[in-house]
Amino acid sequence: MGFFSRLFQPRPDGLQTHSDWSRLPDTDASELVLFDDEASKLMAQFDIDAAIVTHERWLPWLGEVLQGARDERLRPEVVADDGCSELGQWLHGSGRTALGHYPAFDMLLRRHRYFHQQAAALITHAEAGDILMAQQAHKACQHASRQVVLLLKELQKGLLRTRRPVLGR
Repeated sequence: MGFFSRLFQPRPDGLQTHSDWSRLPDTDASELVLFDDEASKLMAQFDIDAAIVTHERWLPWLGEVLQGARDERLRPEVVADDGCSELGQWLHGSGRTALGHYPAFDMLLRRHRYFHQQAAALITHAEAGDILMAQQAHKACQHASRQVVLLLKELQKGLLRTRRPVLGR
């Protein structure tokens, strides 16, 4: 029973999870379970591998900002909005509809939001010349990004595990 697999269990009462993202659910649940049709539909509408690759591109961009590069597309007020990315749009839209009842979904959503907040802080500090604070924000971005990627991979693993092979294909 893996750490992340315990996080993807829905609450028995169907309500949203507690706002403290760091708490584990109080169950002995072992894995994310979606019905085959739900898993197939989710896999068809959102490419998790592409979302991971796209999300991982942020860190080199932010590293360049830390080194003094300026990019007009990386404005703090835009970057701070966690809905500005493809992953954020999915998390706030169809992802929430499909997976919002799983405790780990809210953790994923909050980690993604925190990543964007720290990325905006990094840009703001770098533009102000406060390199020490920018470096600190960059470390927070790296940590949050690793958590987002791990949660996405665990989600993907759970979805793939629930899909049954179709005979004759």
